[in-house]
Amino acid sequence: MIRINLLPFRSTRKKENIRRQLSVSILLVVMTGLAIFGTYLLLGNQIDDLNSRITVAQAELEKYEAINKEIAEIKAKLVNLEKKMDVIRRLEASRYEPVALMDIMTQTVVAKRMWFTKMETKTDSVSLSGLAMDDKTVADFMLRLEGCGLFSAVSLRNIKQVEVQKTALKSFEIVCAKQSVQHADAKSSAPTGAK
Repeated sequence: MIRINLLPFRSTRKKENIRRQLSVSILLVVMTGLAIFGTYLLLGNQIDDLNSRITVAQAELEKYEAINKEIAEIKAKLVNLEKKMDVIRRLEASRYEPVALMDIMTQTVVAKRMWFTKMETKTDSVSLSGLAMDDKTVADFMLRLEGCGLFSAVSLRNIKQVEVQKTALKSFEIVCAKQSVQHADAKSSAPTGAK
């Protein structure tokens, strides 16, 4: 006997399988598209957020750069002011130095036995030239200079005999290394306080 299948079962099943595969494929493509679109939106939002942060950071950076410029200008002004204050301090410290030097010279000179012809002062030394009655007067004057506390070293550069108005005198030249006035004042006040 011959059997005849009147229902197209296999073809229906094939069509159903094709339909199912097609719908799964379409669903997969749609889901992939949605995932890509969602990722695109997420990344776009992150990029926009980062761009806005960059803009804010650049605005703050410009603000801080302006503040840094002001700070640099203030520092430059402070350095300039410190230099001026240093000059004023040095001038104030050396203000009484010529007076103290002349006072020491009048105290150390051997009266009526010697005369200055030239006195030249520099920052760290004093050069003296003069005339004296004899060598002992020059030696006494040098000892007085060493003992006054204003000079750290006293040296005789030269001494020679000269004739002034038919009188034999000694012409001398002395170089003294100066100490600071404050140091000399401390030295000279220490012995008097001890007495």
